[in-house]
Amino acid sequence: MQVHMINRQSLDDLSAQAKQSPRLRKNHNFHASNESACHRLLNALEPGTYVQPHCHLAQEKDEMLVVIAGRIGVLLFDANGVVVQRFVLAPMSENIGIHIPIGTFHSMVALSPGSIFFEAKAGPYVAISAQERAAWAPAETDSAAADFLQYMLKHFDGCAD
Repeated sequence: MQVHMINRQSLDDLSAQAKQSPRLRKNHNFHASNESACHRLLNALEPGTYVQPHCHLAQEKDEMLVVIAGRIGVLLFDANGVVVQRFVLAPMSENIGIHIPIGTFHSMVALSPGSIFFEAKAGPYVAISAQERAAWAPAETDSAAADFLQYMLKHFDGCAD
């Protein structure tokens, strides 16, 4: 097992990798494998990335997100796709993290370059099922995803850097 420091250089490196990724995202896993009982990772998001709204239905799959760099907007939706809450998360601000209970439709947007959050959730890894994907939101590969991203970003007008 290797020690991994979380410092400015490692965050800058992860952000640079996210900027080069076609999805404008990159994660760094601290857990040993997808079969690990607890998943701990850094997740870097760059402006322009689209995360399809989704929920987790497995009893142990609630999520904890803590922003350690940049600014991230989190949207919570009802089952019909209506935004019911929005939060801006940033280090050293009023809201730095969020616990998202199972069954809660959610998504996030990068509000500034270099946005990174620490995520913790139960393993093992199980791909999001069709029932967990929001049927009212386009898939990442759908041409309508860019428009839906703009819709989500409008909820944060005036909040971006």
